[in-house]
Amino acid sequence: MTTSNKTPPGADPKQLERTGTVREIGSQAVWSLSSCKPGFGVDQLRDDNLETYWQSDGSQPHLVNIQFRRKTTVKTLCIYADYKSDESYTPSKISVRVGNNFHNLQEIRQLELVEPSGWIHVPLTDTHKKPIRTFMIQIAVLANHQNGRDTHMRQIKVYTPVEESSIGKFPRCTTIDFMMYRSIR
Repeated sequence: MTTSNKTPPGADPKQLERTGTVREIGSQAVWSLSSCKPGFGVDQLRDDNLETYWQSDGSQPHLVNIQFRRKTTVKTLCIYADYKSDESYTPSKISVRVGNNFHNLQEIRQLELVEPSGWIHVPLTDTHKKPIRTFMIQIAVLANHQNGRDTHMRQIKVYTPVEESSIGKFPRCTTIDFMMYRSIR
């Protein structure tokens, strides 16, 4: 069992993006859930609003499935959880699995969360500390605080490393103004 990496609790993952070393790729994936209450599904999980959330509606484990159309390099998974707001709905044990499809998923991380409040940064690396390449990520909520049945997750972000330019070395664009123009569309 592992805990999340050394990023300070509550650190905003957008700070990672501003460094120019990673970018969020969740919009390139197909998202599905094991269950959800009406109005508390994938749209709320991905809307960049920390006040909305996914709420499961069924028996555990509660699953978030993230499937990519092609094999994708993934460096970090960021999950926002808030024990103060969600109490018994807050996950206390999470499993992160990767694979090509539902039939060959392998667990690469298991996290114990103790009253989390903020962003949880989960590095997705292989045994050589390299980012993983996968078609699918599955987040399984195995247990909640206070033995809660359903779960709340407020946001999930998926990050890939930014590759160096093949044209040559350029300085990283780290300000918001520069980042708007850092790639050719």
